[in-house]
Amino acid sequence: MAAVDTARARARAVLRVRGRAVAAAALPAACAVVLLVGRFTGRIGAAGSPDAPLWDGIRWAVGAVAAATLLLAAMVARSHRRAVPPVTPAVPLTRAEAPELYRLIEELADRLDVPAPAAIALTPDCDSWLEEPHRPGRRAEPGAPVLVIGSPFLWWMRAGELRALLAPVVAGTAAAADPDIAAARRWLRTLDAALGDRHRGPAALVGRIDRRLLGACREHSAELEHAVAAWASEQAKAVDYGLRIAAQEQVGLAYAGWDRLLTRVALPAWRLGLHPSHLNAGVVAALTELSRRDRLAADGYENRLGDRPACDLLEEPGTVDARVSLLAAELLHEEPPGGWQPLDWDDYPEQVVDHGWRESAAALQTALGDDHPHTGPALDKLLARLAAGEAENLAAALAGGVARAAEVAPPLPPVRSGRDLLVEHLTATVCCAAVDAGTASPGLDWLDGPVLLSHAAPRAALAPAVAAAAEAGQDGPLRAWLERAGVRLERPVRLSG
Repeated sequence: MAAVDTARARARAVLRVRGRAVAAAALPAACAVVLLVGRFTGRIGAAGSPDAPLWDGIRWAVGAVAAATLLLAAMVARSHRRAVPPVTPAVPLTRAEAPELYRLIEELADRLDVPAPAAIALTPDCDSWLEEPHRPGRRAEPGAPVLVIGSPFLWWMRAGELRALLAPVVAGTAAAADPDIAAARRWLRTLDAALGDRHRGPAALVGRIDRRLLGACREHSAELEHAVAAWASEQAKAVDYGLRIAAQEQVGLAYAGWDRLLTRVALPAWRLGLHPSHLNAGVVAALTELSRRDRLAADGYENRLGDRPACDLLEEPGTVDARVSLLAAELLHEEPPGGWQPLDWDDYPEQVVDHGWRESAAALQTALGDDHPHTGPALDKLLARLAAGEAENLAAALAGGVARAAEVAPPLPPVRSGRDLLVEHLTATVCCAAVDAGTASPGLDWLDGPVLLSHAAPRAALAPAVAAAAEAGQDGPLRAWLERAGVRLERPVRLSG
């Protein structure tokens, strides 16, 4: 139980810092009261005594210091009272939406002999933690925190794996229920929130005080959380310890699949103002595709298929997935002017892949100085200009156009180098031409995002051919690829329906 004692000792050390701060604020006022009482009782600087003028001067000086200190203390207290500790955005899950998940967590808490979390919420991240709900008022009693679960875990992991993974997290409710630990954490969160509040009066002076207080608590705070984590880990050892090792392996896999899905699949849709409605189902598809390609991952995946997926603990997984997916878009990308529009995975090739390619082809057409509303550049003329050494000029024009568009119509992709943009837009234009020729179609690869599906020409040969044309002016390989794909080079690319 050393971790328990360490956690409580560190919490009390934090509270002692708070107590000293209160005492320091009250001390001048207490001294002023003593001096005033001594004056009225005649014990300190009685009227008519030789030292009366001296004590009167001391009383005035101490009274002024006390008034200034109390004023400053009132400003700090007001700042703390107005400060609202940040709450991580999450999707709350009611008991009606996930009765089996609530039962699993409550049974886990019972096995650990700790209080059950007050509620459950999901976050679009590969992490799980306990979060104290915000309560109005400053003297709230410590209560059960909210269990925040990373949504990819719920869809990718089996129910047993999820229980094992959450055991140390749920065990942390014991520390959250400890009065000293809860009070210390609450005060530290208030100090953090007060430092982040820029709408206070004399922010510089009050901020310096808050920073000094946080500095005095920094070591105690860090050791407190380390001790709490060790305490929770020790409590959870007896529950599903062997399964927890396997679950930790799945955490890394889920994180890699989630990150790749967001950056390569979701991001192109977000840039168009569309948010895929079932990101968590998508990460399962991505990791399943990874298992198909990777024999080692496949072995682990096949062994887990017989177990119940954790998302089955929800009454309506699709509805919850849609809410979490919208939150992910709101957190990770700037909201488009017209608001977010939901997107089904079945519509992704048409609405994201094809539409995105044609927008890129239109931008390249503008850089070429040939502006038509429905047709883009003819590839024979474009390749001729690249072969003539105009790649630098086209790249500069593209970079300038993207930068200007980002100023008036965000959100757009971050401005990259002109060379990168030229290769990217040239690839999009070639893909549009292949689709128009009827020999290819836009597709979705769960691991790589937008792809061109073509049986006429090898997809792997497209990237080096485009790079040779854009970077070295060698258009031969790309012309050969286009000919093999059945693309007529003199035909302008279609930009819209």
